[in-house]
Amino acid sequence: MKILQLCKKFPYPLKDGEVIAITYLAQALHQLGCEMTLLSMNTTKHFFDKNSLPKEFDHYKAMHLVEVDNRVKAKDAFLNLFSKQSYHISRFVSPKFQLKLIELLQANEYDIIQLETLYLAPYVDLIRNYSNAKIVMRSHNIEHEIWKRITENTSLGAKKMYLSLLTRRLENFELEYLNKYDMMVAITERDLNFFKQLGCSIPAHVTPIGLELKDYKKVTTQHKTPTFCFIGSLDWMPNSEGIEWVLNKVWPKVLEQVPNAVFHIAGRNTPDSLLTKASKNVVIHGEVPDAADFINAHDVMLVPLFSGSGMRVKILEGMALGKVVLSTDLGLEGIHAKHGEQVLIANTVKNYVKEVVSCYQHPERIQVMGAAAADFIHEYYDNLSIGKRLLDFYRELIGSELVGAVGG
Repeated sequence: MKILQLCKKFPYPLKDGEVIAITYLAQALHQLGCEMTLLSMNTTKHFFDKNSLPKEFDHYKAMHLVEVDNRVKAKDAFLNLFSKQSYHISRFVSPKFQLKLIELLQANEYDIIQLETLYLAPYVDLIRNYSNAKIVMRSHNIEHEIWKRITENTSLGAKKMYLSLLTRRLENFELEYLNKYDMMVAITERDLNFFKQLGCSIPAHVTPIGLELKDYKKVTTQHKTPTFCFIGSLDWMPNSEGIEWVLNKVWPKVLEQVPNAVFHIAGRNTPDSLLTKASKNVVIHGEVPDAADFINAHDVMLVPLFSGSGMRVKILEGMALGKVVLSTDLGLEGIHAKHGEQVLIANTVKNYVKEVVSCYQHPERIQVMGAAAADFIHEYYDNLSIGKRLLDFYRELIGSELVGAVGG
């Protein structure tokens, strides 16, 4: 099967959930015999030099990068107010990307064109004009829901009003395109049910993010007392919201009970406002060279999320490495681990403090729960098994259409 994968940023290095989700699934499909081709935007924010790729990044038959300037610009954002377009989406509409896509469609016959995230949806009509391939929307999350939650968590004022406008337009776009694809592939069962409630009636499948489990080697720390960590992109609003919540409301109460507890924070694009909060109990690392090494250096991973949707790859990674993950219900969406068995869940300041202190005071439970977490990931989130189920779904749909055509 020939698959063309469209991405809004180049899927390397493996430093965020979207990139990991794209790369690991592409690797699995390649291992299962698919011919994979990549067409990716190379954006200003996530610019990547293709020449620096490691040799083992070899699962694509061909890779095509198109430079796209998708920066948020004050003039464009202002002018957008006088249109009905979603500014979130319009920043990813590129004439150069369109031309390259047309060139590939004219030169190749693909079976599947897989759009990675909603931001590639503007190219659906163009694809229809030049290809008979099945168009698949692989939705990494419900985009407008993320922004609704962010808007709800924003204080009253001009910013909230502006975010509300952007969110409504994004929602309208997401709903308009809901049935324009041939197939919908959601990351979680919860997301798929949400799409169906919104009116999605096309063939659909749940494909959770899988991990290349051989890449995750557990290392047991030698700490006398547990240390706590967070890792994630700190310019992503749900992450920054969660960290501020922990630092302002949770951590001071933790220190009242266990004054020597230490919280380590790592992530790309660390804001200056966060750097000022560094202390002997809060260590700010900035961007680290290897996420797995950072996670392995600590005992408990905190994932305090109150907005966003989809699945959190860093939770899967932490569990695969045998770490205890303390998250909110929302953070664990799509991951059916159980509180007290493979993970810890807390949604209020009081309960979050309670779980952190309990981990600190009872380190023996960390080893047991961490082992259970790793077993859970190996059972349900193996990349190749997940890829095989998706490929079976693709074959079934393509095959059923062929049978229908012959029967007609």
